[in-house]
Amino acid sequence: MSRINDERPFIAVGIAVLTISDSRTLADDKSGDTLAARIEEAGHRLVDRTIVTDDKALIYAQVEAWTKSDDIDVVITTGGTGFTGRDVTPEALEPLFEKRMDGFSEVFHRISYDKIGTSTIQSRATGGVANATFIFVLPGSPGACKDAWDGILKAQLDYRHMPCNFVEIMPRLDEHLKRGGKG
Repeated sequence: MSRINDERPFIAVGIAVLTISDSRTLADDKSGDTLAARIEEAGHRLVDRTIVTDDKALIYAQVEAWTKSDDIDVVITTGGTGFTGRDVTPEALEPLFEKRMDGFSEVFHRISYDKIGTSTIQSRATGGVANATFIFVLPGSPGACKDAWDGILKAQLDYRHMPCNFVEIMPRLDEHLKRGGKG
């Protein structure tokens, strides 16, 4: 079972939050506020936060730029994961992924199912890695952001979390590049 190893130090990571919305501003972005508060409460660094419209090119460009920043280890997006015509976040970001994280989606849906039942199937939450940066694509509701952070990300972004966590593998995410691009 998972546990916190108090013999390990806490290591703060740099996180950027992107809200995808045609109607929200930073003043009324409850999902972004939820994530920002939880990131800071956990002791991590909120390096950047912005909003872009439901436009594939804008979403891709913002996240790709963040994955190239030395200050950002994790990008969390909120919004655009449904099935309506404007919901394009997975389509925008999955081409960026070097490796897809199927387990993130599966665990997110398991947690979500316990709270909202079969309505969880209306989300296409996903995750992956690009440019040695973890990317998590969440639905646009504050509840979904709470579920993802509290149920998955808080533990996986804590170096003390055992038996394993994302922080301990961060230094090895770009090993393929150190071997001359073979891997």
